[in-house]
Amino acid sequence: MACNSCSTGKDGQPKGCKNNGTCGTDSCNKLTVFDWLANMSLPNGQEPFIGVEVRFKNGRKHYYKNTENLTLSIGDIVATQAKSGHDIGMVTLTGELVSIQMKRKKVRLDDSENVLKIYRKASQKDIDVWSEARDREEPMKVKARQFAIDLNLKMKISDIEFQGDASKATFYYTAEERVDFRELIKVFAREFRTRIEMKQVGFRQEAARLGGIGSCGRELCCSTWLTDFRSVSTSAARYQQLSLNPLKLAGQCGKLKCCLNYELDAYLDALKAFPKSDVKLYTEKGNAVCQKTDIFKGLMWYAYEGEWMNWHVITTDQANEIIAKNKKREKVASLEEYAAEHISDTKNEFENVVGQDSLTRFDNPKSNKKRKNNKNNRNKRNRNNNNNKNNNNKTQNRNRNRNQKSKSNTNAKKN
Repeated sequence: MACNSCSTGKDGQPKGCKNNGTCGTDSCNKLTVFDWLANMSLPNGQEPFIGVEVRFKNGRKHYYKNTENLTLSIGDIVATQAKSGHDIGMVTLTGELVSIQMKRKKVRLDDSENVLKIYRKASQKDIDVWSEARDREEPMKVKARQFAIDLNLKMKISDIEFQGDASKATFYYTAEERVDFRELIKVFAREFRTRIEMKQVGFRQEAARLGGIGSCGRELCCSTWLTDFRSVSTSAARYQQLSLNPLKLAGQCGKLKCCLNYELDAYLDALKAFPKSDVKLYTEKGNAVCQKTDIFKGLMWYAYEGEWMNWHVITTDQANEIIAKNKKREKVASLEEYAAEHISDTKNEFENVVGQDSLTRFDNPKSNKKRKNNKNNRNKRNRNNNNNKNNNNKTQNRNRNRNQKSKSNTNAKKN
């Protein structure tokens, strides 16, 4: 799902709309919802739903009432009601699907405090003021971070968002502890000359606002489609038999990756057929302890106490069968009886694949053409060097003979 300007060109390379989050069709923006009810007509006598979804900077969305019965479509820039002044946003969803989204997020249309009104479609003057305010955000963020460092505040200002009429600036920050930023607000108000609002967000919300590329090579889930943040614990990694390495399990936000929860239910359902790994198997040969499990193949590896290097593989059904016999105080002979079924004969399949069984495979090594070429090149170079040396010696001897003759002639003339 993408806009027409983002589609692939003739050369196979994506063009890209280069609108930096203000795409007119809202098909390549963050947290976009596909309006699958757009082509359906309403029954006779039913009025369209007056709720409208409006998106602001970095995927922030709110719901508004279209009390003026404006003809709005996706991509329209509108002026919305704010607690003081007005804000500028983009329409991302209209129609009956808005009511479904509001029910899912538990937002009531009659809640006058949270669901405000849409004033009008934004004029060119509104858009100019809004764009000028957006251009001020990045240099303000650099200065704001420096002010926080000068005041020795343990906080990080991650983003700044201006209201559409440029009357208020919201500073989003993250901090591990409670921060007293009263002095910082005074510095901001004196420097930036606007109303200041400080809003603390979590590390996951910060990553969702800023976006980025994950270790999988795709855009972050929280900044593209994930709307609700569920708690992720290390038990999810244990159930999936992942190594508890914080460098691999943590995302860009520094917390555990949200994708650890995606396949957790499938692993939990598969583990119901597995016996607990701390249950020992009692055999006549000795007690066996679980060393490893393969959830996808349904196999378990056991080793006898004292023989930790020898592992025996059995299925989950066989392990449950042995455990059931142990509960009746019965012992099986050994694990080798069950493990023999899973030892496949691979001798014929991989026998002498590359000739490693031949005793004379190194007697006649193959000549390497590259080595021959290198030797020939070296010989040519040596010959050329020798020829050059001989020529230099000859010229030096000639010069010496000429000098000696000239000296002898001069001496004879003097005498």
